[in-house]
Amino acid sequence: MSDDHCANLEFRPRLPRDKSVGIGCIGAGFIMSDCHLVAYRQAGFNPVAIAARRQEQADSVAHRHGILNVYTDYNELLANPAVQVVDVAVPPDLQLSVIQQIVTHADHIRGVLAQKPLGVDYQQAVEAVRLCREAGITLSVNQNMRYDQSVRACRSLLDSGKLGEPVLATIDMRAIPHWMPWQSRQGWVTLRIMSIHHLDTLRYWFGDPVRVYASVRPDPRTTFPHEDGICLYILEYANGLRAMGCDDVWAGPSKEGSAADIGIRWRVEGTSGMARGTIGWPSYPERTPSTLDYTTTQSPQWHMPRWDEVWFPDAFVGPMAQLLCALEDNQIPEISAEDNLKTMALVEACYRSAREHRAVELTEITG
Repeated sequence: MSDDHCANLEFRPRLPRDKSVGIGCIGAGFIMSDCHLVAYRQAGFNPVAIAARRQEQADSVAHRHGILNVYTDYNELLANPAVQVVDVAVPPDLQLSVIQQIVTHADHIRGVLAQKPLGVDYQQAVEAVRLCREAGITLSVNQNMRYDQSVRACRSLLDSGKLGEPVLATIDMRAIPHWMPWQSRQGWVTLRIMSIHHLDTLRYWFGDPVRVYASVRPDPRTTFPHEDGICLYILEYANGLRAMGCDDVWAGPSKEGSAADIGIRWRVEGTSGMARGTIGWPSYPERTPSTLDYTTTQSPQWHMPRWDEVWFPDAFVGPMAQLLCALEDNQIPEISAEDNLKTMALVEACYRSAREHRAVELTEITG
């Protein structure tokens, strides 16, 4: 990390003391094979089993990452007593059924890291949380943008008070995701798949807003039915803070022949300082670290800490690490499923706001 003035920023996750806990992986798609398992091996974690419907895919990923136990039926994986933590990376419409089976093995399964979103809607997320709570299993959600290095460094700045009281925050995404085939059957796309990262990041930085106003339109490039292609939203906080996001998955006709202008930029303005940054993810698979610059009234030059780590795949250590640490210390995870219900509720409020053309308070969703 460069810029010695900023060397005390906390942007790396805390790792567990015991890395031998057996992890069972359900799913063998891109996010598991190219992100989770790459990061776990880098950190020295212990994936002991993997399950995927297609034998060839399961065998290939297991061979690549040195996993000995391979299944095509995830129930067989769940029955393996060596599996103490389950990493669930299946489409959201399949997640609840997997969790329903996991809780029947609470004799040896202690924790679950579930992919975001936690089900297809807020109600499914509530049910998943209830099932794990009643089974005594610690459930956490893989909101991995919280472990992007610039996002975490910004939180460190906010915690230190260097920026003063937050006044205005923005996240501006102009990027074209690669939608997965399973997304075509959901009937929705950006708010629950991309915006959920940014909405959760704003909650991670500032806590819960009172209400949100959202406006959406379809993305011209995405051919399957959906309402939430390009998404705009404003979060209103009780203390006066306003936060806004623009999630533009069209980003101009660059795939149709024009020049491209792709990137994600964020900015936080406070009463005594300002921070700005970029997110390197749109350049994947090229390793492009995210960035952070900041200035304060006490130190008015621009400070520009830099690091070598990237979100994809390095930051994926964080969500599993915080779950393992929680189990090790008998504490609530940093990304507890109970807390993630508020992120799911915020996403749900965005959908209601866009459909009804009005601001929606979170209490309308949570009751």
